[in-house]
Amino acid sequence: MKKYFETSKIIFKTQIAYRFDIIASMVFTISKILLAYVLWKAVFKTQNIVSGFTFDAMLSYYIISSFLTQLDQSSVTGWQIAEEIKNGRFSKYIVKPIGIFRFFTAQTAGRSAFLLLFNLIASLIWIFIFHVSFVISTSIWNILSALVLTLLGLLFMMQVNYFIGILAFKFVDTSIFMMIKDNMVQFITGSLIPLVLLPPEIIRTMSFFPFYYISYLPSMLLLGKNQNEALSGFVILSLWNLAFGILNSTAYKKLKSEYDGVGI
Repeated sequence: MKKYFETSKIIFKTQIAYRFDIIASMVFTISKILLAYVLWKAVFKTQNIVSGFTFDAMLSYYIISSFLTQLDQSSVTGWQIAEEIKNGRFSKYIVKPIGIFRFFTAQTAGRSAFLLLFNLIASLIWIFIFHVSFVISTSIWNILSALVLTLLGLLFMMQVNYFIGILAFKFVDTSIFMMIKDNMVQFITGSLIPLVLLPPEIIRTMSFFPFYYISYLPSMLLLGKNQNEALSGFVILSLWNLAFGILNSTAYKKLKSEYDGVGI
């Protein structure tokens, strides 16, 4: 475990050199909330409640979900894995005494930990400058449940992006898979709009899949809503993580046999 912790520390420190990435992350978080502010300000002019949300609760949802979404840096890792394989540099990981998935997970954790502070600052800037009456639950159960679901969700997204990354063993270009995934995730995790706005039948169907619990449910729990879904969220996310863990292990062993260690 120590070597993976050291990996996270190194990645954490190297992020200091990439100041533009930090600024871009903060700007993205603020601009996303700003667009939500403009949109929902117009909607709430004609009504006080939308699907159980007040205007302040809706903005609080976007602040929380934007913060949680920015914590997921596994897409960067997925692109990195694919690039290393295509350029023939992946061999250096194969010969090292490390678990490949654990190593890249440690890298991603270091990157996410560094951005956590700056995305939190971006969220606080929005709250104080624009005088948002921030809504958040004071329930310890809700807060702890949201934390556990967030960690399980980050692990699942790491599993998904790792899988897409190692597909480069088989496919020349995996960017189409990554772009499809990114576009879908923005919607089905509730980052674009709260899923509660969708028809109940669609919500029930989405609750069987892991994306429902990655950003949407933790955000709702932190708002003091959907407490009864926390336990089922733990079970469903854990099962999906287990399934993807088996898939990734099997796929890596099979696809690695086709890797000759040279670039294209």
